[in-house]
Amino acid sequence: MTEEGFTLKLTHDQALVLSDWLDRMIGTADFDTFVNQDRAVWSPLYRISGALETSLVEVFSPDYAALLAAARERLLDTLGEVGRPVEDDGQP
Repeated sequence: MTEEGFTLKLTHDQALVLSDWLDRMIGTADFDTFVNQDRAVWSPLYRISGALETSLVEVFSPDYAALLAAARERLLDTLGEVGRPVEDDGQP
């Protein structure tokens, strides 16, 4: 099989939030243990992480935290209830 390229399109907010998350997760014991269950996944993870890091100028901005928080809020607004914990109403 040939090694053809694959294009993945993210919004700028998605790229910023994903880049931050990968930066915080890669190297943690839980994440590394999880990924090591299928070591081949490291290859695309490193590729994605590197591409994001070299493309996002915001990571060098003095107001990075505020830019990241705003991006997170915009993304959360689009998700609705996806990923929210289900409230336990005490019913069986």
